Amino acid sequence: MDILERNRILTELQAQLACGEITIGAAVRRLRKEVTGLQQARFAQMCKLSLRALRQLEHDQSNPTVQTLNSVFNPFGMQVGIVPRMPR
Repeated sequence: MDILERNRILTELQAQLACGEITIGAAVRRLRKEVTGLQQARFAQMCKLSLRALRQLEHDQSNPTVQTLNSVFNPFGMQVGIVPRMPR
């Protein structure tokens, strides 16, 4: 994947997250698969999460802390924050 494709995916996901079109779990799963190409176990290790925590996060079955979310989004140059709502 080249840098332009990576940036396109990141920008698209940021917009979808901001307006609620995609869940955090779906965004994490897409980043992991499309941008890094890593399996869950390797990505969890890279983010210093348990495999179970990552699986639950990707399936929207957890209530992650801001720290956990930041550890997942940090490799992509993103962090969790408060942003104005975008009209749907």
